[in-house]
Amino acid sequence: MDELKELRIVDNFYQTSSFFPMPTILISTVSESGQTNLGAYSLCFPYYIAGKDYYAMILECRNSSNTAQNILRTKKCALNFITDSRKYFKEAVRLGFPGETTEEKMKNCIFNLIDSKIEPSRPQLVSESFQVFECTWDDSLEDAYQDKAGCLEGYEPPYRNFNGITSKFGAHFILKIDKILMKEKYHKSIINGVNGWNFPSVPVDYGYRDSTNFWCSQFKRPYAEKIPAKDNGDVKSVMYAAERIDPDVKFTEEACAKLTKIPRVFLKAALTQMVNIAKEESITLIDEKALDIINDKRRKEKKK
Repeated sequence: MDELKELRIVDNFYQTSSFFPMPTILISTVSESGQTNLGAYSLCFPYYIAGKDYYAMILECRNSSNTAQNILRTKKCALNFITDSRKYFKEAVRLGFPGETTEEKMKNCIFNLIDSKIEPSRPQLVSESFQVFECTWDDSLEDAYQDKAGCLEGYEPPYRNFNGITSKFGAHFILKIDKILMKEKYHKSIINGVNGWNFPSVPVDYGYRDSTNFWCSQFKRPYAEKIPAKDNGDVKSVMYAAERIDPDVKFTEEACAKLTKIPRVFLKAALTQMVNIAKEESITLIDEKALDIINDKRRKEKKK
């Protein structure tokens, strides 16, 4: 068996000292002239995922890039997730090359742009995307609103720790997700149930690059591995499923404990029906008492 050997950690370690799987995203922002700018990024990941009053992504980038400067100025962007087409990845590599103005890089762009689903003044969206996150930078964190656009040769200290200008040439942006948009086919798969055949063709950027190439792999159909559960399910797995049905209707742990015997294959449908009934009854928290009311109505509807 090969031994693990130490490799020196250097700048851009995710590219130069490792193989690191990442997404391929085109970030759209609005330039000073009002034109939508596309920049290619992979260092963009989920940040606030639960327990906050909003959900967020974190973007790490050069602070002199068109994208960073536009976010500092307008606070708006859209994360466009493209599929694994080699033509698309080739264009993403071109769009990621630094030093060009928005007008230069967008002149012969192959992607089609459509208006924001929130308001026309926001960055346009890439119509070829399988999903898009429309976002707003939360510049209230770390008082990052004090960081302004305009310093293209590097920023002087003091620097922020995690939001805004974080080093002479670096920036981090906590991006509040305002809206998630998805092509109908994949929207249906999440609502009705995902399987190995209805995943989008998601590319993987492998991070490592040399002076000549970026590396990317095309999509391969994923396989499912069952989550271990006692009997037909456990409380935590029911709570996990229940929390994802509707943000306006919550389940208590005690109520979820009574639902562990529902076969996993029917759990989502049963929870969805319960939430629908809860809304009809103006119930926003399904506890044991509310669950009895809901199950009584379910039984009556089943008899009909």
